[in-house]
Amino acid sequence: MENTLVDKTFRDSNGNIVLAQKPNLPLIVWILTSLLALIFTTGKVNTALDVLANGSLFTWAWLELFQGINYFRRALGLLVLIGIIAFKLSSSNGLNN
Repeated sequence: MENTLVDKTFRDSNGNIVLAQKPNLPLIVWILTSLLALIFTTGKVNTALDVLANGSLFTWAWLELFQGINYFRRALGLLVLIGIIAFKLSSSNGLNN
């Protein structure tokens, strides 16, 4: 099989096209804590859920960025990391104004 940019971008080491995978632990934790934060909307529980959600999503994105099985998954990790940082910066600026 040729090793073209398209192959490196979308195929894994077995030659399968991979765009999505079953969720791993950090992604499952992010989903659960984000849903629970919708129920517990105030107080220390909400703060703890927010920290866990952001930490687990950051962990997932970091793992994808450096251990993703193809360039698409690595780019997805980078985009999520940038999105987390941008969202946190914009929400913290809103609190200061």
